[in-house]
Amino acid sequence: MSERPQGPKPGTPEYDWLYGGSSSRDDDATEAIRAPGAGASGRPAPQDGPSPDQTRVIPPTQPTAPPHRQPPPPVPPRQTGSDSGGSGGGRGFRPRFPRRRFRIVMLLLVAWLVFLVAVPLYAFSKVSTVDAFPKGARPDDQDGTTYLVVGSDSREDLSKEERKRLGTGGGSGRRTDTIMLMHIGKGPNLLMSIPRDSLVDIPGHGVSKINAAFAFGGPKLLVKTVEKNTGIKVDNYVEIGFGGFVDVVDAVGGIEICPERKMKDKLANLDIPKGCQEADGVTALGYARSRHTDPRYGDVTRARHQREVVSSIGDEATSPWTVVNPVRYWRVNMAGAKTFSVSDGTGPIDLARFAWAMTRVNGKDGLTCGVPIRDLAVHWDEQRSKQMFEHIRNDDTEGIGKGLCTPTGLPKSITG
Repeated sequence: MSERPQGPKPGTPEYDWLYGGSSSRDDDATEAIRAPGAGASGRPAPQDGPSPDQTRVIPPTQPTAPPHRQPPPPVPPRQTGSDSGGSGGGRGFRPRFPRRRFRIVMLLLVAWLVFLVAVPLYAFSKVSTVDAFPKGARPDDQDGTTYLVVGSDSREDLSKEERKRLGTGGGSGRRTDTIMLMHIGKGPNLLMSIPRDSLVDIPGHGVSKINAAFAFGGPKLLVKTVEKNTGIKVDNYVEIGFGGFVDVVDAVGGIEICPERKMKDKLANLDIPKGCQEADGVTALGYARSRHTDPRYGDVTRARHQREVVSSIGDEATSPWTVVNPVRYWRVNMAGAKTFSVSDGTGPIDLARFAWAMTRVNGKDGLTCGVPIRDLAVHWDEQRSKQMFEHIRNDDTEGIGKGLCTPTGLPKSITG
């Protein structure tokens, strides 16, 4: 049996470094460094506890899996007003109005506004005009705006049947039963009646009843007469006819009148009881024309009834129901176009201001008066009438006291 070859014997210089021989060492040889406390054999010496310098093997740690996260819940679709079935009180819920419906509503509103503007303009185009202002010297311009309002009793445009129904008779020519001054300014609106029997100086005709000026020379002479006797400049002339007056009252559905006594007047086609009541156009016209039912005041009472009727028409014509109801709105405007004749230069805004002022002549919003008179003849009260006219010329209606503005024009000392 062959012998196993043996390695070099200890002490052989070439391998002494490997086997720990005691032979001389090479300074460049690599030395094994023993751990502190190791014995001669190179193993660590036994100790009572672990050495603080001993190298410890840390078992490898297993990677920790990240915590499991639940996926976020799906976002519910937004609800519309029709899908919610509730009142929409949730904070994040906003019902959306369908755009198509919104557009339809907006178109309707625009169309309605156009209708409200177009109808009065169209109606005004049907209003007849009058050459009402005289030539020659006239009062200077004054603050505020003054309208001369005349109720013409011309029957020219009335048929035989209409004259019978309205009780106007068969008179010819043009006369006026109604003469009023409407002043609009910085103070309360003023509506002042001038009784048609007022005795005044008519230019070129001497002293006569004031309505004779209209019969002699029409609107021009009446304007000249009023301006000469009052010193007030007339800015606009408005004439109201019989037929149109009735149509306006009927268009607004009637007005309220409040006679203080039972009134029966065949000449005015009138038979009504005492007290407040609804009146149609024919009744309102008779109420404004009658002067034979009050034996004491006659024409003075008629002037007061005329102011009452004008104010009532204004209240009804400007009520919200007139604007909301398109049929009524159309009828009122077209009836007004038939009723009124205005002076040249009076525009739609001037006429609109006049219509609006008619609703502001009662109570704290305005004044309704008769021209100051001293008797039922009818003579104007020289002192009181001058004071009244001066207030109007100066646009100082707020300064008109109760002693000047009375329903009949007579001083309170006479009427009580």
